[in-house]
Amino acid sequence: MRPVDLMWRKSSRSNGKANCVEIAFGDVHTVLARDSKQGNGPALRFNRSQWQAFLDSM
Repeated sequence: MRPVDLMWRKSSRSNGKANCVEIAFGDVHTVLARDSKQGNGPALRFNRSQWQAFLDSM
């Protein structure tokens, strides 16, 4: 699974002022996040429990 092959969507929490985050679901166990301004740049990879912990901290 390569990040460029995934379907990315912009976070509903992105404010349109250069603070945009995109996420993609790699498979049933993986969530990826990246800076929308750097679509070909690096992506952070989370397992589902890590992603849920991140969301719960918001």
